[in-house]
Amino acid sequence: MSSSSTSKVWLITGTSSGFGRRLVAAARSRGDRVIATARTIEKIQDLPPGPDLHILQLDVDSSTEVIKSRIDEAVKVWGTIDVLVNNAGKGLPGLLEEGGVERLTEQFQTNVFGVLNVTNAVVPYMRKAGSGTVVVFGSRSAWKPEIVVRFYGASKAAVHALTESLSLELSPYHIRVLLVEPGAFRTENIYGYKFHDDNPIPENDQLRAKGQVIFNSVAGTQPGDPNKAVKVIVDVVRGEGVAAGREWPLYLVLGNDAERDIRLKIGKMLKHLDDWSDVVRGVDLEDCAPTPPSKM
Repeated sequence: MSSSSTSKVWLITGTSSGFGRRLVAAARSRGDRVIATARTIEKIQDLPPGPDLHILQLDVDSSTEVIKSRIDEAVKVWGTIDVLVNNAGKGLPGLLEEGGVERLTEQFQTNVFGVLNVTNAVVPYMRKAGSGTVVVFGSRSAWKPEIVVRFYGASKAAVHALTESLSLELSPYHIRVLLVEPGAFRTENIYGYKFHDDNPIPENDQLRAKGQVIFNSVAGTQPGDPNKAVKVIVDVVRGEGVAAGREWPLYLVLGNDAERDIRLKIGKMLKHLDDWSDVVRGVDLEDCAPTPPSKM
């Protein structure tokens, strides 16, 4: 992957805090221009002004039509969007039985449907340009259900599959896709959501209480440095720094904890395939020759 000194135009969702806000600064520091968006525009009015920054109200929970109109407006600023970063999201803690489909739907509306709506609104412009980069934030929680933000984890597992599919669909148009899978990073507000206890089921009291203790103890203890993470993301997008000379990665795992959890999950799956290989391979039709497993 070659480095490019050409100024890029980024559109980043969810820039009021966390990775999004830091990405705005990191991209601008490389000479790129940024369209910074947020659900509430007042929350990003304090971003340092300049000719390389445009702020825009964009609620990813909006309808497909509203999001498309916002993206059309964004493209008019500099005539293009070279890099889309789907960063906006929320993490709703709670037990699946108690939160139910209503809470899961709320979680998916932002983290999954919002990602697809924004991406689908930007892709036609990238396709016309013959190039582009779509960055999607996943999470190591998709690999570790023990984390108590289970609605969030389910949404991120869906995002992972969605992003892998996008990479296949967009590749023929020379649009690159990057799935960022961070561990726990010390960003703001990520643990600000209330643990769902509006529908307490007595049998779950102990499990819920344990989950609340875990959830409330995380903020301020995360090992990841978000400033280092966004520098790496910009490096990868621009083909500079740690990414210079490397092939384009579909996956970008960030954090020792993320690596550990992903390796543990892969290990569990490999153990299952080994322990149950006779069953796994014993259900095909008699006239179908078995396909040997790929070597890792």
